[in-house]
Amino acid sequence: MKINKNLIAESNKKGISEHNSRFDFLSATLTKNGHDINVLLQKLQDFQVAIPSWALGAGGTRFGRFGFHGEPANLEQKIDDVGILHSLTQTAGAISLHIPWDVPSDYSAIKEIANSHNIIFDAVNSNTFQDQKTSSESYRFGSLSNTNKAAREQAIAHNIEVIKIGDKLGSKSLTVWLADGANFPGQSNFQHALQNTENSLKDIYKTLPNDWKLFIEYKPYEPNFYSTVIQDWGTSLMLANACGDKAYTLVDLGHHLPNTNIEQIVSTLMLKGKLGGFHFNDSKYGDDDLTVGSVKPYALFLIFNALVYGMENNPQNPYPAWMIDASHNIKDPLEDLIQSLEAIQEAYAKALLVDQELLTEAQQNHDVVKCQEILQDAYRTDVRPLLEKARLNRGGVIHPINSYRSLKIRETLISERGANSVASGL
Repeated sequence: MKINKNLIAESNKKGISEHNSRFDFLSATLTKNGHDINVLLQKLQDFQVAIPSWALGAGGTRFGRFGFHGEPANLEQKIDDVGILHSLTQTAGAISLHIPWDVPSDYSAIKEIANSHNIIFDAVNSNTFQDQKTSSESYRFGSLSNTNKAAREQAIAHNIEVIKIGDKLGSKSLTVWLADGANFPGQSNFQHALQNTENSLKDIYKTLPNDWKLFIEYKPYEPNFYSTVIQDWGTSLMLANACGDKAYTLVDLGHHLPNTNIEQIVSTLMLKGKLGGFHFNDSKYGDDDLTVGSVKPYALFLIFNALVYGMENNPQNPYPAWMIDASHNIKDPLEDLIQSLEAIQEAYAKALLVDQELLTEAQQNHDVVKCQEILQDAYRTDVRPLLEKARLNRGGVIHPINSYRSLKIRETLISERGANSVASGL
């Protein structure tokens, strides 16, 4: 399914008058406060977030999975779904593939489909947390950290193959997340596990093309609950430094213990030039993988404040790769992703309104009240008309969720794919 310009124009007719009124008011207010509206709009229009291929179908829990009708049954349909998201929001200009779930059978055809939607291929993700039917070795007791050399070599070979697949598609980065760890005291030698992981990552790193990056993800627990080999940002940073200049830490919002100060982690990594990528989601208790901004929107804003400062003041850090990493168990996956994209853009826009020079002055004068006022003044600003204008400028819709429903996109997908279509790889 493709959404043509006529459908978008028709969808925008009802809301354009109200939008213009709201945007004119916001524009006048922000201009009076010293903001350049055109600069703000351009930054929002340029900000693109990759959609993970595994988020396009219904997610699940360890107890079960509740399918959603009309799910994409193959890679071609997954790309089409991202195309729908991008047509509506104009902020989803990339897809992140997970291998072996998304191995193309025809690379040229897949690239042609992506090009038709103006979508590029972002980071490719390896999978050594599941045993595949064709695998000779098991990852039950780890992959890159396994005491079994043959299992480690198999995991290394898989990552190298993922790089080759990504290179054919135009990707420029590999994301490695490991489930390696232990559930019981004494089960694993921490030093041996970490050393095996470092050596394995170095072997993978050696095969990276010159213009590629290696993103090393971390997670404090799950599926192993006593220890995880790459359990925090410090371990990830240490491994990235051991690999070389093209290796970076990847921050996933859900991969932290409760109440962790993530904006401080972001700031530290950017200062050291080692924040490579960012996975967006939200949580109440742990790695809940909820819709971005649905639980802790102010925390998301504070994180973006740190990101915006870093992007403006840390040239030693590359421009981060942005991706959503969430699970959809009871929502329409596409509606959930639309909500996440909106929340990300909203937090980014509000962070752009923070007067960093004034904030720095207040910090140096130890004016704690002023510091809070500066941040909360930006956070309390309703930036939605700004987001709407940015979408309109790129050819998107004013209200993505409303348009998604009025255009009956899910109903169309069901009619095309059938009610029992199941997303591949999940």
